[in-house]
Amino acid sequence: MSDWPPLPPLEAIGLRCERGERALFDGLELRLAPGEIVWLRGANGRGKTTLLRTLAGLGMPAAGELQLGGRPIKAVDPGWRRQLLYLGHANALKDDLTAAESLGFSARLAGTPATPSEVQAALAALGVGALARRAVRTMSQGQRRRVALARLALAPKPALALLDEPFDALDDDGIDRLAGLFAAIAAAGGCVLFTSHQQIDRLRPAPRVVTLPEARQGRAPSGPPPAASVSAGVSQR
Repeated sequence: MSDWPPLPPLEAIGLRCERGERALFDGLELRLAPGEIVWLRGANGRGKTTLLRTLAGLGMPAAGELQLGGRPIKAVDPGWRRQLLYLGHANALKDDLTAAESLGFSARLAGTPATPSEVQAALAALGVGALARRAVRTMSQGQRRRVALARLALAPKPALALLDEPFDALDDDGIDRLAGLFAAIAAAGGCVLFTSHQQIDRLRPAPRVVTLPEARQGRAPSGPPPAASVSAGVSQR
């Protein structure tokens, strides 16, 4: 199966997200374009996971708008979401299934069934091909993370990947393999947006860094809202 064609840019315009009555961020301007790798950074509790879930359609902003190719998301055929892959903190694997069964089930659930050979190749890309027939419950946290991330290696590769702390529990080899997948997705015209509390310096091309600012509190911010700071390359903590 061939890869998806590139999606038009996904944009957040004046986005504000809240938890309870507390603003996490507001006035966010973000553009995710084909061929980009973007590192989303911010202090704990600043709203990184909330933003990823909102971009994935799993949450609603308190204010602002999401647009795809300049059109409001609500006006776009929802079929475009088949080209999107969201992976949260949890690996979403069934303990009693094997690695191959878990990955195959995830592919079917996403509406993109994979053949056994494709599943095996995807696991091999993350260095866990030899574990294909092992039950997930027998694996270490790092091995489980690699199995979950193998979804990135399945065809068709996502046109937009939203990944929450994908480098957690990975050793150096796992980090290198994941960095290679990021580069392959970007080279094919896809876009990767990820969070990480680690200092990742193996990504080529270097990611564009977006840092979520602390939101001013209150139901209606006065004056111009703070914008997310953006820099090219990898910043230092």
